[in-house]
Amino acid sequence: MRWGGDVSLRHWLDKPERPVEEFECLHIFSQIVDIVNIAHSQGIVVNNVRPSCFYMSSFNHVSFIESASGSDSGSDSLEDGLNDNQGLELRDSCSPLLLAISQQQNGTRVPLAEDNEEDNDRNVGEGERKQPPFPMKEVLLMETGWYTSPEEAAGSTSSIASDIYRLGVLLFELFCPVSSREEKSRTMSSLRHRVLPPQLLLRWPKAASYCLWLLHPEPSSRPSVSDVLQSEFLVEPKDKLEEREAAIQLRERIEEQDLLLEFLLLIQQREQEAADKLQDTVSLLCSDIEEVMKHQSVQGNNGSTAAEKGKEDLMSSELLLMNPSQTDDCLGLGSRKRCRPGCQTQNAEEFDDNMEDGQNSSIMPSQAQGSLLFKNSRLMKNFKKLEAAYLLTRCRPVATVRPLGRSVSRHSPVSSDGRGSVVASERSSISGLQPRAQHVVARQTGWISPFLEGLCKYLSLSKLKVKADVKQGDLLNSSNLVCSLSFDRDGEFFAAAGVNKKIKVFECDAIINKNRDIQYPVVEMASRSKLSSICWNSYIKSQIASSNFEGVVQVWDASRGQVVTEMREHEKRVWSIDFSSVDPTLLASGSDDGSGVSIGTIKTKANVCCVQFPLDSSRSLAFGSADHRVYYYDLRNSRVPLCTLVGHSKTVSYVKFVDSTTIVSASTDNTLKLWDLSACASRVIDAPLHSFTGHMNVKNFVGLSVADGYIATGSETNEVVIYHKAFPMPALSYKFNTTDPVSGHEMDDTSQFISSVCWRGQSSTLVAANSTGNIKILEMV
Repeated sequence: MRWGGDVSLRHWLDKPERPVEEFECLHIFSQIVDIVNIAHSQGIVVNNVRPSCFYMSSFNHVSFIESASGSDSGSDSLEDGLNDNQGLELRDSCSPLLLAISQQQNGTRVPLAEDNEEDNDRNVGEGERKQPPFPMKEVLLMETGWYTSPEEAAGSTSSIASDIYRLGVLLFELFCPVSSREEKSRTMSSLRHRVLPPQLLLRWPKAASYCLWLLHPEPSSRPSVSDVLQSEFLVEPKDKLEEREAAIQLRERIEEQDLLLEFLLLIQQREQEAADKLQDTVSLLCSDIEEVMKHQSVQGNNGSTAAEKGKEDLMSSELLLMNPSQTDDCLGLGSRKRCRPGCQTQNAEEFDDNMEDGQNSSIMPSQAQGSLLFKNSRLMKNFKKLEAAYLLTRCRPVATVRPLGRSVSRHSPVSSDGRGSVVASERSSISGLQPRAQHVVARQTGWISPFLEGLCKYLSLSKLKVKADVKQGDLLNSSNLVCSLSFDRDGEFFAAAGVNKKIKVFECDAIINKNRDIQYPVVEMASRSKLSSICWNSYIKSQIASSNFEGVVQVWDASRGQVVTEMREHEKRVWSIDFSSVDPTLLASGSDDGSGVSIGTIKTKANVCCVQFPLDSSRSLAFGSADHRVYYYDLRNSRVPLCTLVGHSKTVSYVKFVDSTTIVSASTDNTLKLWDLSACASRVIDAPLHSFTGHMNVKNFVGLSVADGYIATGSETNEVVIYHKAFPMPALSYKFNTTDPVSGHEMDDTSQFISSVCWRGQSSTLVAANSTGNIKILEMV
């Protein structure tokens, strides 16, 4: 047995319910006998053989720590003995031999009187801290009486035989623990008359017999120390004790080696798992490289044919499917070609000209092809994240679960209208959507299609360009916070609404094409309360819905600037409204009263902050809540959600559908999360496809909008941030700056934040507004 640290032997003996182990007791006793034997061999009487004069270290070593007066004539008085035990230093009369024993056993140096006074002063504080707790004065007084031999009590001087008697008392205490002070006093009083407790006689008969031998009333009948050391009572257990100690040490060494072995095996297991994973990744890369090279070969063979036909739209579609090393200079959206940042403009233009002349793309210098990767600063800066996104895309199992709810066929538009690539947004008109060329879709198979498309879009754009600033006329109004932006069915007009209690409708192209100091709205509609959300009807061009802070939902006719319908079903502020794209007669709303949907009510326990219909269904609805979750319901059975998305740590402020089975949510936990609804097998999804980080959002509504895989959101750093659904890091960003009215210089105001964003339905343009009412029309270039 080992103790937690140095402890007084008296303290250890008096511990309640102390277990008695024979080897342990004999080990302690034999060490004390050895100390006494050394003193007796020098003719020194150790009259302080008492538990309070010894302490045990954490390794079962017993050391002599108190005064051990050596004298051939007379013992110390009772008062002197008590004072000796209460002292914290060795008396001058202490035997040098016992001091050496104490130093050897304790492993520390005990300062002597002849030591340098300076050293003593330096070590006194530490010595006082290291002293074990000392017994109470009453215990020491009783202990002195217990350990006084009969001849000493009769007035005779202390002798070597007296030390043997004290060894007998100590042996008795080792083998006979008691539970209380009163029982201790009775037991020790009986011991003076050599009356032993029955439990000692029954359990430890050899120890009891040995105690009686050491406690013989006649000093001459007691054994000598050498007899004690040579007795079978100590010799046989001592041999066993040595064997036991050796076995314990061997077991400890084996355990230590086992620990080391397990540690090494664990490292080997983890490294082997990492090696297997790396090997799988390398095999996957080899397979993908081979697949991409096949696509490259096929596209290279077909490239000349496409060039000979001179069809620019087909050529552009083909480029999207080629290996990135061959299309680095001319990746774009639809028919628009953009020079990727970091590439050599001259080579890119030369390549474009040659392609239009019908020449093969192999004229690109091999040196340029090999170095394009390192010249693209955005790719290299985000290389690790792009690598992680690639591995996630490749290792994600293909969902086999059917999409939740009934799916309505709907195509994503990618055709060109002459102004640039068509980008489908969450509010695009149904009639304006046109499918891709079927031969292009057929060729985009496997993992290459989504990842390459995302990589091309991520790298083909370099910045957000300001196309126009919307400078409003009501500059004297101090409350210009724009809470919501929305484009109409055709992307011709956009509306802005906020705390100024007005819905302002602007003509987008007129603002872009006419550089005016102040932009006046085409229509302005006044509300009785602050407005929180607006939404255009995707079928009726002039119809727009609004919600306000009083819980009122209104439907307006923008062409006349009048309210058509007013609904007062909510009891508290309405945060969000949404028209169904499939059934334009359906309007959903979410409120602080924890409810939503006009024709029916879904009651929730927490505030509803956002609602959204899927793009292809009017029978389903998703909404985000203040309980940090997103709920997806089938409106035909609104008692329980079809699916609950769990992953955000704060309020979910926005939800938007990317496609029929993919949804993106925004939260005030600084993240956007992308979810795959088709993976919902147990009504709960707790693992998003991606977590988008790079913007700041901890307390405000900052806006969310999606278009053709691009996700736009605001930031409390007064920035618009663009993500692509394939990658978790920002692709583009633009910071709103405040213009000083006096100097005209731009300055950064940390109190401002982006409050709303919205994509234009049929272009790569979006409109964004911040907390001061500053509205900008931005374009990805």
